[in-house]
Amino acid sequence: MAAITAALIKQVREETGAGMMDVKKALTEAEGDVARAKEIIRAKGIQAAGKREGRKAQEGTIASKVVDANGEQTGYALELNSETDFVAKTPKFVEFTDQVLDYAIAANANSVDDVLGAAAENGTVKEAVEEAAALFGEHVKIGQFAQISGPHVEVYAHKKSVELPPSIVAMIATDEAGAAVAHEAALQISAMGAQWLSREDVPSDIVESERRVATEKSLAEGKPEKIVPKIVEGRLNAFFKETVLLEQSYVKDPSKTVGDLFKEVGGKAVAFARIEVGKGSAE
Repeated sequence: MAAITAALIKQVREETGAGMMDVKKALTEAEGDVARAKEIIRAKGIQAAGKREGRKAQEGTIASKVVDANGEQTGYALELNSETDFVAKTPKFVEFTDQVLDYAIAANANSVDDVLGAAAENGTVKEAVEEAAALFGEHVKIGQFAQISGPHVEVYAHKKSVELPPSIVAMIATDEAGAAVAHEAALQISAMGAQWLSREDVPSDIVESERRVATEKSLAEGKPEKIVPKIVEGRLNAFFKETVLLEQSYVKDPSKTVGDLFKEVGGKAVAFARIEVGKGSAE
């Protein structure tokens, strides 16, 4: 049994938003297993009392671009964070973000680490970002980064208001036929925040975790054991409908799914990505 340390309690509190005593009880029941403790908290329906207390809000913007090469398109999106939206919306900050994205594209970056190590005008992107922090008078950092490829890539950049730069960028790669509904799919991704493209893409450990949580929750609700498996499958299907892009109800016509959109044009989605300012890893 792992020791229930203050660091473990802090980690689970930050990731679930549950209170300290609830977290401590869950960790004790789970014998120090963080993943299991999170499942117990969810199964018991413990609400996020102090969700992500003390975490500093991250402002910034997102630059995006589609590049054609070798008969395919590649979409890139990069988040650059600042401390305030006052800095994030300045032309110089937006211009610098575009410049960093260009460095990432030139390096064919696939991750944030690749971006940081990419060549800049004088040194690396990491060094350029450090210099930018001094220029803007705030902490500046690379947030999230995404790259997807396919015969067609559609990008939708959402702004919360006209005076602010993009706060959400959604990208989807499709085959040629799927390009006909790619824009609608990108709008869906921006609005509904799917996590996976298809049911098959959901990692098996996550599916099993959802199954355990649904089972424990059903039993805790006093449901008869003989009907619990059917209830669990229903809850799993609801989970897929919420988190899987092709199974989500199409926001403009809930009578069909996003998958139906692609079937109607005889096309398919290949990959997608969504970046929202401030939603990446905590510092």
